[in-house]
Amino acid sequence: MKALVITSLSGPDALKIQDSPEPAPKPGQTMVRVAAGGLNFADFMTVQGGYPGTPPPPLIAGREFSGVDEATGQRVMGYTQWAAFAEKVAAYPSMLWPVPEHWSDEQAAAFPVNYFTAYLGYWQAGMTMQPMWGQPPSAVRRSEAPRVLIHAVAGGVGTAAVQIGRILGVEMYGTSSSDEKLARVKELGLQHAINYKQQDYEEAVKNLTRGEGVDAVFEMLGGEHTAKSLRCLRDFGRVIQYGTATGKQPQLDVRALYAKSASVQGLWLTYLSQKPEIMEPAWKQLSEWIEQRKFAPVIGQVLPLDRAREGYKLLQEGKNYGKVVLKM
Repeated sequence: MKALVITSLSGPDALKIQDSPEPAPKPGQTMVRVAAGGLNFADFMTVQGGYPGTPPPPLIAGREFSGVDEATGQRVMGYTQWAAFAEKVAAYPSMLWPVPEHWSDEQAAAFPVNYFTAYLGYWQAGMTMQPMWGQPPSAVRRSEAPRVLIHAVAGGVGTAAVQIGRILGVEMYGTSSSDEKLARVKELGLQHAINYKQQDYEEAVKNLTRGEGVDAVFEMLGGEHTAKSLRCLRDFGRVIQYGTATGKQPQLDVRALYAKSASVQGLWLTYLSQKPEIMEPAWKQLSEWIEQRKFAPVIGQVLPLDRAREGYKLLQEGKNYGKVVLKM
């Protein structure tokens, strides 16, 4: 079968389409004939050698896909740790979800990582509409809408978080480097757009909230931005850390945590996806919203597999809007 192979951990130029053996399903797995794959920043970090736990190359790239379950003939969308960007992938049924009839293969491939990450971010911030197993309690119940700062708001997880936040009635503040992209995200429901190249987002949040801050920050940058995001919180707020796109370890001033009774909480979908007591209620809610057509994945580019390097470089340069999808 054809597959997108990471030949070395040296960047997007190390990606090559090669003939690879079909996967041998493990007990309990099913074979999926892949139609499309969703490209995530974690995929770029993997090919750069910056994603923890990456096996030594060569290995097949990709963690998100849509296609047809060969055992049932059902259209499915799925999540795996590696090897999604190939003509076939072996997957566990617990990590497969039925594709809505009104969605294309490309939309389905853009769903799992973005929407589960965004939804679970709101869950960890105590803002979801229904309780889940292990639901973190909201530290403070306020009469007004909760406030969230979303970094990289024009990206895949960012646009998903805006759509879900609109459903939940959240007041959203979002950062991006482009006025054009921010204008498009405002059409999805973002209320407060912050171009971080034109203004310091910490100062912007302070001014927009009259010095109070936000209840949660969705943070995937790392480095100084973790500490800076913490300063954007109001009392009892949470920084939800789900990535380190800068490639730098998150900086943290513990004194700032106890000054506001705030917290920093990690969100790693690879870990949470192994817990059906978390994933099943999340899917139940997301699937209801899908059926009610309250949101749909935002796709910026669809590229054939032989142009995968271009897609990776779009993420590297921050030029993508929404999801980059690879067509098998």
